[in-house]
Amino acid sequence: MPKAKTKSTYFAVDDLNPYQYNSRKHSESQITQIAKSITEFGFTNPILIDEKSTIIAGHGRVEAALSLGIEEVPCIMIKGLSESQKKAYVIADNKISENSEWDYNLLKSELKELEEEGIDYDLIGFNHEDFDELFPEIEDIISDKVDTNTTTLDAYE
Repeated sequence: MPKAKTKSTYFAVDDLNPYQYNSRKHSESQITQIAKSITEFGFTNPILIDEKSTIIAGHGRVEAALSLGIEEVPCIMIKGLSESQKKAYVIADNKISENSEWDYNLLKSELKELEEEGIDYDLIGFNHEDFDELFPEIEDIISDKVDTNTTTLDAYE
């Protein structure tokens, strides 16, 4: 069965309602990372809402928009979902992405290239603990420089 084409429309942030049972929490540091991403790349991932303007996916992006003083955000209204389907989608949207894996060699290469181009790792969501986890073979990590844009991957080679 063909689905209708998806169309985003801008909604006032103040008109959006958080889903009261959203089990995914966003730390202040993550909201800051999302805000940096929006500032650098634009608002590239619309908020998913239902017919009552309740957020189904995008709570963190809405919080980041508020922190940046953005008054309107792109939204896609998903119509016709039952309450059970909404609940399931809220969880699925957050969980399914966690079920993927990294190609560590490719990731290391890409991060090295981004570093050479001067890209801030925090902009792409990485921090010191991520490097410990992603590259456990590295013992000598420069922990105090990740947040100041001076960490290099040379220490990880």
